[in-house]
Parts: sequence; structure tokens; C-alpha cells
Amino acid sequence: MDTTSTRAHADIRTAPRALATEAVHAGRDDLARQGLHAPPIDLSTTYPSYDSRGEAARIDAFATTGAEPDGPPVYGRLGNPTVARFETALARLEGTEAAVAFASGMAALSAVLLVRGSMGLRHVVAVRPLYGCSDHLLTAGLLGSEVTWTDPAGVADALRPDTGLVLVESPANPTLAEVDLRAVAHACGSVPLLVDNTFATPVLQRPAEQGARLILHSATKYLGGHGDVLAGVVACDEEFAGRLRQVRFATGGVLHPLAGYLLLRGLSTLPVRVRAASATAAELVRRLAADPRVARVHYPRIGGAMVAFEVYGDPHEVIGAVRLITPAVSLGSVDTLIQHPASISHRIVDADDRRGAGVSDRLLRMSVGLEDVEDLWSDVDQALGRPAGGAGNCATSHHEPAPAH
Repeated sequence: MDTTSTRAHADIRTAPRALATEAVHAGRDDLARQGLHAPPIDLSTTYPSYDSRGEAARIDAFATTGAEPDGPPVYGRLGNPTVARFETALARLEGTEAAVAFASGMAALSAVLLVRGSMGLRHVVAVRPLYGCSDHLLTAGLLGSEVTWTDPAGVADALRPDTGLVLVESPANPTLAEVDLRAVAHACGSVPLLVDNTFATPVLQRPAEQGARLILHSATKYLGGHGDVLAGVVACDEEFAGRLRQVRFATGGVLHPLAGYLLLRGLSTLPVRVRAASATAAELVRRLAADPRVARVHYPRIGGAMVAFEVYGDPHEVIGAVRLITPAVSLGSVDTLIQHPASISHRIVDADDRRGAGVSDRLLRMSVGLEDVEDLWSDVDQALGRPAGGAGNCATSHHEPAPAH
């Protein structure tokens, strides 16, 4: 097993490659030279060292900069070779210098807030809607932060001397509203822009190319892609990555090596999965927008596999009537999931704030998977039930469906 360095494979540099190629090979470029095909899983929590002076020097260096220690690994909370492979691959896909993985998406966001808060920059400017727990973390001030909510056009005016972060999610959870990332990044000035890119993934957009300094993923979703791993990751420059590693070490929000392995495996099929699911989603959007039982459809211009729609009838009855589609929280899996945000994912957000952000009580959010489109539509059709008497076709699309990517 390769445990000589948590970043040995990151030292290999290749010519620019297409996203699909990076998805398959990033984080694995050294394997063939080691006589390996599949990445090894290093489950060690600690590592032997007979050079305690050298180990002390490496730990001192980590404490100073947060850089990954040179030489053999030291302890699982400092870093793990399997997890480092996933971090290398995700950074390559997002086009950043580094990435730092955590035990969940919320652990990743918490680490960012702690880094900025430790510098006395506790104020956050944020745009709704966000994932419900992200909204709650900011609103409740659980980590000592203070938030100013604004629309994208008001970001510049909301900045203060102690603003440490601007946070947006695009497409947003659950309404799929989109933000002009380049414009917001310009409005941020020197304040880091953090973009939650969970819904889009680097297949559909790379926020770093539009000026974002930090890119957040709930890796539980599309990056893993199979509903069997819980994780978060922040893609960023190496300077910020060092601070994130120090927070991860101090707070213990580390990613398990098996999860790192599953995520690296998930990345290899990410472009194929996202593009296939997006094509199916676009067709479902077309049918939903023409359906008299649907009041409104939300779908982003960049496309994707997420669909949100508001029904004239009882959304809870739709949830209870699906048979092929799984009624469950989360998203980005190979199977299609549906949920009622006002009841579950955004229940923790104040009802007035929730509705003000466009999360109506009749909104349903569907994560389209890899099933056949006809089978999915058959399930949606029967779950929607009969049209209400006299209902006309008033369905409108939030955005024109984009071509499948």
C-alpha cells in the first residue's frame, strides 16, 4: 500500500486534459508505476516513526502553515493517503490548487467559518436560498458568525470591514435559482466568495474560473453518486487549504479513508452520470411544464439533474404516491429521489424566510437519476393523480430548459 506520502501522487503534473479524462485519471496518475490498478485503501489511524526529532519538525511545520507534512504520514487526523487522492482529483476537476475533505458538507462549511472567524472576520454576507442547514448555521450564529442576507445586487453594499465571507449557492437548493457568479465575485472585492457547487458539479460549472476563491461540495451528493458515502470538500488555493487542514486537525472533522476511496471511485463516472441524468431531467421538465396539474417548473439555464416543481394539488399526496421514485432527502444518487423541502430539507428555516426565498409550501424537489425516462414519467404521472376539475394548463417554466450537457 502506498503510504509514503499523503501527496506523492499530487506531484505528478501532466498536460491539460479534458474533464472526462481528469475524472478517470486524476489522483491515480502514479498507480501504474507502482504496479497497481485500483487505488489502495489505507485504513491506518497512526504510523510508526523511529525519527521522533524529524516527526516533531514536521508537526511544527504543519502547525505553522497547515501544509501537508512531507514524508510518511503521521496520524490519521493530520492526513490520510487515500483521502489525499480524492482531494487531488477534486482540485483538478474544479481547477484549484488544492482541496480539503471533511466528514460532511456541514463540517466543511463550518471549517470555512471557523477559519475566517479566527481572523476576527465573523460577518457573512449570504444570498438566499441556501441549503436549509447552511441557512440555519448562519442565522443561528452557532459558530459566532453574524449574517446579512441580501440579493446578489446588494452584495457590495452589505460588505463591512469585518466581513469574512460571501456565500451563494447556484443553482440554489431547492428553487434552482441561479446567480451571476462573475458579477458577485467582482462585487466581493477582496472578500472571498464561497460558491456551493453541489448541484452543478464541475461538469456544469467551475466557479473558480468566474472568480470564486472557495468552492463547497456536499460530496455526499453527486461526487459520491451512489447514496453510500457522507462527506464534504472545499476546493481552494493552497494558502486557504492550509488553514482548513489546521481546523480539521483541531476539530476532528476528518473524512474516513473508505469514504475517500468511494468518492474517488465516484468521480470517475461523474461526467457520464451528470450528463445522462441531465438529459432525462430536461425531458421531464418539458413534460411537467405542459402538464395541467403542475403550476410552475423550476429548472436552471445551465441544465442539470435537479428539477423543482409546484403542484396545484397536495404535494404530500404526491410524495406518498410514488412507487419507483424514492421519497427521501438528499440528491445526486443513481436513483431518482423526491422530497418536500418545506417539510424536510428547509424545515429548519423560518417559514417567512423560507417563503420569501421562493420555497413555497407546494414545491417539490426531484433529483433525477439514471432510470429510463419513460419509467420515471409513468411514476410521476400516476403520483400527480387526476387534474382538478376545470384546471387549465397554466404551467410555466422558471427558465427555458437548457440543452443536455
